[in-house]
Parts: sequence; C-alpha cells; structure tokens
Amino acid sequence: MTWTPVAADDELGVGQMKRIAPAGKPLLLVKAEAGYFCVDEFCSHEDFSLWFGCVKGNAIKCSLHGSYFDLASGQPLNEPADCPLRTHPTRLEAGQVLVETT
Repeated sequence: MTWTPVAADDELGVGQMKRIAPAGKPLLLVKAEAGYFCVDEFCSHEDFSLWFGCVKGNAIKCSLHGSYFDLASGQPLNEPADCPLRTHPTRLEAGQVLVETT
C-alpha cells in the first residue's frame, strides 16, 4: 500500500470536494466537519458522479436520487441506495493530505 499526496491541507474548506485519481482510479477527496475523507467518486446505486452532489455534516449526497452516504464508513443513510461506497484512508503529513492507494 502506498500513501499518495493529493492536496495541500489548506486547499479545501469544509464542505468542499476535489476530484483525484491516484493510480488512475476516480476518487473524491472531501473535507467534512470531522476532517478529510476519501470515497469512490461514483454512487454505488446508479454509477453517477458524487461530484455533482453536496456535503452535509459528515455525509455526501448523490444528486441523482438523493441518497446520502456516511463519509467515514461509506454506508448509505437512506434509500434508494443500499450498497456502501468504498472508502479510502486519509492522513495529514507535513501540510499535505495523503490517500492510501493499493
């Protein structure tokens, strides 16, 4: 496993997202109320980009059907989604946000 720098610590404000693609995989880096999270970019329900959604608290909303997902666990918080998002560990180091890639 490799830790890849993907953003400066001060690059995103709370509620903001950044599309990243370490190792060629489309992911979203999200700064939520509880800190940084990284999830697969596409909704598990309809393969729609979560980039078009919004962040509320520590959840991300898919704008296609309105499902929210917990950013820490990836679990859907309401229907119609019923499969979790894949999450990816993040950490801060020397002013950089790093994401663990496999």
